[in-house]
Amino acid sequence: MSKDEKNTISSKSLVDSSRLVDESGWRIRLVSMVTRWEFILLILLVMEVLIFSNLTPHFLNTFNLLNTTFTFSEKAILALPMIFIILSGDIDISVAGIMALSSFAMGYASTQGVGTTGLVFVGLGVGVLAGLFNGLLVTGLDMPAIAVTLASMTLFRGISQAVLEDQAYTKYPEGFGYFGQGYIGDSIVPFELILFLVLAVIMGFVLHKTTYGRKLYAIGNSSSASKFSGIAVNRIRLFNFILNGLFSGIAAVLLTSRIGSTRPNIATGFELEVITLVVLGGVSITGGKGNIFGVVLAIFLLGYLKFGMGLLNISGKVMIITTGALLIIAVLIPALMDTLKARNKLKNQKNSEVILQI
Repeated sequence: MSKDEKNTISSKSLVDSSRLVDESGWRIRLVSMVTRWEFILLILLVMEVLIFSNLTPHFLNTFNLLNTTFTFSEKAILALPMIFIILSGDIDISVAGIMALSSFAMGYASTQGVGTTGLVFVGLGVGVLAGLFNGLLVTGLDMPAIAVTLASMTLFRGISQAVLEDQAYTKYPEGFGYFGQGYIGDSIVPFELILFLVLAVIMGFVLHKTTYGRKLYAIGNSSSASKFSGIAVNRIRLFNFILNGLFSGIAAVLLTSRIGSTRPNIATGFELEVITLVVLGGVSITGGKGNIFGVVLAIFLLGYLKFGMGLLNISGKVMIITTGALLIIAVLIPALMDTLKARNKLKNQKNSEVILQI
């Protein structure tokens, strides 16, 4: 075989190897995209809209779709700081208790003649103090977050129950009702929805575009390694709990405004639904993994699922079962996808090694 023929064969082998590597890389990118949890949530949301719009003519109605956001906007707002909490390896199950305490404080202040602006500050202030209380116990005394927030959940709600018993605060200033019932200008867009979207953009920017967000991921992946890297772990965790308290106060203002009253059982069960939204959105319950976009998709997916089931007169018990099933799926599927990705990556590495040997 001549030298020119050998060079020709070698060149063809290199071209074929390069083509195989490109095809392998394309397959990896495709598999990575379609197995992303956010992509799956988006497909599920589209399918949900198509199914319900065919089952009932009242689903795909602009006013109905916007108006039903009133039923889940408070939970959506609570889910935003919960992302930070869970990403850093903690959890806070006292958010509904903080809402009850904030609502109680606003109700009492209203009976003392405090106006709308003052009530908002009372609600937010109580939320911040409650979050600070949780954070100091968790970071200052090095107590488990789940134990602290379980106790504080009972404490915060117990205060309102002890004072109100079976009574309720129902007298609020007229302008106070706008926060939970109002629309933007003369449009049909709820104020609560716009507030949630604005807060989601802000929190998304902080999480994905700032050093604070990167530190959250680092803490969630390894708290001890983050400390050795010079990250003020406890300071960040404390701020997360304060932020969670603030958003609980915001949610309390909105919910109290929407229903126009304060009762001891206000926001009961919100904590589990909020955690469900965050986990369903792809945030790992063990910390260090997740993003805002997935949680926003999960919020609308679950919110419109309940709306569609309500239009079809499906019972609340079935909705609860469905929510539980979705939570289990949200935990299992990402684990299965990670296994699939690992196997696919290993397979492609072996193929690349064979190609290089050729």
